[in-house]
Formats: sequence, C-alpha cells, structure tokens
Amino acid sequence: MTVKAQTKDWRNIENGRIIPDKSYSDQPYIVKTNDGAWLCVMTTGSGHEGATGQHIISQRSFDQGITWEEMIEIEPSDGPEASYAVLLKAPSGRVFVFYNHNTDNLREVKGDDPPYKDGIVKRVDSQGYYVFKYSDDNGKSWSKQRYTIPVREFEIDRKNPYKGDIRFFWNVGKAFAHGGSAFVPLTKVGGFGNGFFTSNEGVLLKSDNLLDVADPADANWNTLPEGDLGLRTPENGGPISAEHSYSILSDGSFFVVYRSLDGHPVYSYSRDQGKTWDKPQYMRFADGGLMKNPRAANFAWKCENGKYLYWFHNHGGKFIREHPNPGAIGYNDRNPVWVAGGVEVDGEAGREIQWSQPEILLYDNDPLVRMSYPDLIEEDGNYFITETQKDIARVHQIDNAFLERLWDQFEAPVRVRDGLLINWLGQGKSLPQKLPAPAVPTFRIRDTNTADYRGKSTNAGFTIELGFLLHEVKEGQVLADTRDASGKGWWLSISDKNNLLFQMNDGQTQVSWSSDPGTLQPNTQHQASIIIDGGPNIIAFVTDGRFNDGGEHRQFGWGRFSPFFQSPEGSSTLLLGSSIYGELSYLRFFDRALMVSEALASQKFEE
Repeated sequence: MTVKAQTKDWRNIENGRIIPDKSYSDQPYIVKTNDGAWLCVMTTGSGHEGATGQHIISQRSFDQGITWEEMIEIEPSDGPEASYAVLLKAPSGRVFVFYNHNTDNLREVKGDDPPYKDGIVKRVDSQGYYVFKYSDDNGKSWSKQRYTIPVREFEIDRKNPYKGDIRFFWNVGKAFAHGGSAFVPLTKVGGFGNGFFTSNEGVLLKSDNLLDVADPADANWNTLPEGDLGLRTPENGGPISAEHSYSILSDGSFFVVYRSLDGHPVYSYSRDQGKTWDKPQYMRFADGGLMKNPRAANFAWKCENGKYLYWFHNHGGKFIREHPNPGAIGYNDRNPVWVAGGVEVDGEAGREIQWSQPEILLYDNDPLVRMSYPDLIEEDGNYFITETQKDIARVHQIDNAFLERLWDQFEAPVRVRDGLLINWLGQGKSLPQKLPAPAVPTFRIRDTNTADYRGKSTNAGFTIELGFLLHEVKEGQVLADTRDASGKGWWLSISDKNNLLFQMNDGQTQVSWSSDPGTLQPNTQHQASIIIDGGPNIIAFVTDGRFNDGGEHRQFGWGRFSPFFQSPEGSSTLLLGSSIYGELSYLRFFDRALMVSEALASQKFEE
C-alpha cells in the first residue's frame, strides 16, 4: 500500500478562482480589453434563476481572475429583468454586451396547464426584446442608451400563444465577428411547459456595419438562416435545439453545435456565413462513434493554435430520448465535464472538425452539483475556463500538458512510462503466473490536522492494462487477482455480458464496474485499459482503442465508486490467468490514473 502526499487536483472546481456575484450567477463570459483587463459579464441577482431582480453586471480583473474590481450594474436590480449577457469586442476596442430585456415589464406570460397553474408562467426572463449596450472605456462604464435588435419573425414565433406579438427567446452562445460583420446567436422559444421550454431553434443575428458605425443606432441587422425555420434537430429528432455554439473554420465555414433532448449533441456546417446550413447531424468521434450529451450546454471553441476544444457531459443516448419525462431529467448529471480535442480535416464540401476520444476536464466532489455555461480564455500561452453552478462562478487554469496530450491523439503515439510499476510480457508463458503484487494507493486517509480526524481524499489512482485472447468468452474467468483470504484486493474477470468486470474491496466496501456489454469476442486479440481515478472517483474502460461510453447499452459507460473507499490492498501476490480459456500477452500496472489519451497511446504499443 502506498500513501502519496495529497495534492490539489486542478480539475476539482473547488480549486478554481471565484468570480464575485450577488448570489445567483450565470454565464460568466469574458473578453480581453485593450487595456489588458479581463472583462467579465454575468447574470446575477439575490434570488434564484429567473427571480425578480435578475440583472446583468460587469467586472474587471488584471491578474487572471485572482482579484476583481468593483461590480458595475449594466442594468439595475430594481428594473425589469435583464438576463443572459454575451460580449463582443470590435477592432476599435469598443465592447458590446447583448442580452434579454423585459422592457415592457410583463409580470406573467402564457404557458401550458399543467404544469403551470391556469397556464400562467410567472418567470419572465426569457421574453421581451433582444438588446445591447456598449462601452468605449474597456468596460469601466456602459452606454446609458439601450439598443433593440430587430429580430425577424419565424414560424416558431407565430405558433406561440401570442402568435408572435410577444417573443420567447434567450441566448448563451458567444457573439463573434467574421469578414467585418458581427454575428450574435439567439435561441427562439416556442412555449413554456414541462421542462420549462417546450421547443426551440437557433438563429444568427448579423450586422454588416455594427463594428464600424459611430452610432450603434445606425447598425443594420439581418436574421439568419434564410427562410422560416432556424437550426433544429435532425429529422425525427426532438423539439429541443438550443444553446448554439459557433466556431469559424480556417476556410471561413461556420461550425455550430447545440443541445437536444435526443441524448446526442447536434452539429451543422454553413458554407455561406449562416445563410443556409447543412442538414443537422448528431456529433461523432473521429472513429465514427456517436457522442452523448444530456439537455446541457455543449460548447466548442477554436483555440489560437487552430485546434478545437469541445465541452460536453459524455452520457445520454436513448436513455434520455426514450425516458417518460425527457424534458425534465435531461437537465441532470452535468458533473463531471468532459472535453474532446478537435483538428480540422478536409471534407467533401470544405473543412470539417475531427474529434478525439474524451477526457475528464472538471468535476465536483458531489455528483449532484451541476456546472455549465463555460467560456475559454487564452493568455500568455495558457488556457483558462470559466463555469458556474448557478451559485458560485469560477475561473480555472487548465494544465497545458493535459491539452497537448488530448490533441496528440491525432499524432504519432508516445510510449507511456511514467508510473509504470509492472510490465509483464506473456510471450507464450503458461498460465497461471504469480507476480509480486504492485503497491496500490490509498484513496482516503485521516486528516490529522482536524480535531475529529476526519478523512480526506488523496486524489490517487491507478491503471491496469492488459492484452489477451479468449478461446471462449465465458463468465467467471479470472484474468488478474490480488485478493487475500478476507476478500480484500482488486481483480479482473469476465462478466455474463461478454465484457470485462473490474472489482475491488477494502474490507468494508466493494466496488465493481464493467466495460460495455459485447466488447469481447472469442479468438480475438483484445486490449483493455481500466482507469481508476480517485479525483472524481470514476472508473473508465478503454477497450481496443475506444473509450467505453455505454453506447446503446447504458446511459453511462463510466462509473463512480465511493469517495469513502480506502484501499484495494490485498494479497502480496498478483495471480494472472488463474481460470482463463485463452492467453495473456501482457499486463501493465501504473500507480496513477492514466489519461484516456495515454491509454490509447499505450494500447498502440502492444508487446
């Protein structure tokens, strides 16, 4: 057993830098101003999301979010609701802030009955007018005048209870500039009911002169795409297509990704600056596997190096789409956040993005805590991401080496050596084989600096890798085993679903998680990496070059283990192949949780 010194895990959101708010906090978005400040806007208020008094503020930081200057109210807390602000900086340095504004101060709107009593919705932050203000002093102050953007009516507007006379909408997507024009995303809403929004679709508000005119009142505006329908889900998809996130590719194509109720994120490309879009499709990894995401924001960013990052939650599928109440349960399970890396490749119609296998980016110790609405900031070669749980907003510096390894999935693999304790090669050796058991970590230790000696996490982990061939895929075969007479230890066997089953026992708690059903075939050479990560307390499988995300078999391909699990220390002997109908070609043991990217690289070096 080994007890490593406790280290801070940068992925744990509690280790981030807090961005001040007034209690509720949403969409902490940042631009870098011409005087070197980080200018952050946020929707905040003393109540919960959607409560009276919700308004937008700005604040500035000159030390990458360690400290912040005094908040400035862009709209007052005692005025009509002002919500969901996004920023755009012009080449001149002028900064625009776009947001919802309940200008008419409506106190209720029509919704469905049920769930709303008598069909009346008291929350009024997702209707009114889409407006903006500007700052010519790097966000120290904002224009007194508020400018309304004319938004073209679509079919979804005419079908709402007011036939378009009152519009329902909001936005979380970052505004962007291209070819001298400003583009501001907007999500149109069809109505309010179960799950709050009952239908929505995406549009882009384009101005070809906002970035140049002295008086913003002179700006021209056009609503895209052409026609009467916005960006929706693929054919036969659900009614929710929201929170559109846009990126500009190197050939000028627009890429957009957005959430759905279908259990998968949706994407499309535009080759004419948003006038028309390809048929929407569900997102896929580079190997063709479908990505999963619940009813949660999923954002893509283009980095200064020309590569991409994609924030999502890596679970869902038909288990959300076919649930009796997908509109509500789809909001759950936004912890942890996963990230994929992207690189551009040539497609039939232009450049496209190819996406890597996923990695855990951020997490909270409490699985029920939800985090979302991120932003990416780059400065001095470093990467920072903001997020919010609607109560605390933070900024996190992301490990550069982590991101480089993520993008390196598309490069030549590098052999993984760091933390390698066992590198056993079968090479025709008969089974079973006995080896000295590797030292295993303690996941939880006493905190001797507290009066009650409570426990604390070590953020430790370990990884088991093996290559094997089974003549018969039969339940109960044991490939590796460190259990002692009391049952303590870790072991790896074959489950009844043609898959691998990992288990560990500390004498008080037993943990188990398996690879995706059907991952094993007889007389086939397989490779597997089992990653036990004591930061977020997650077990993940990588089999035959693919991260196991559950596929069509289960909502979650990755599983959690108890944060109170202590150590899988068992016997002093590691027994290999005690009951196996087949061969073991190698077994590796690392005294740390490998990244998925490292496991993929390691599997390419089969001994």
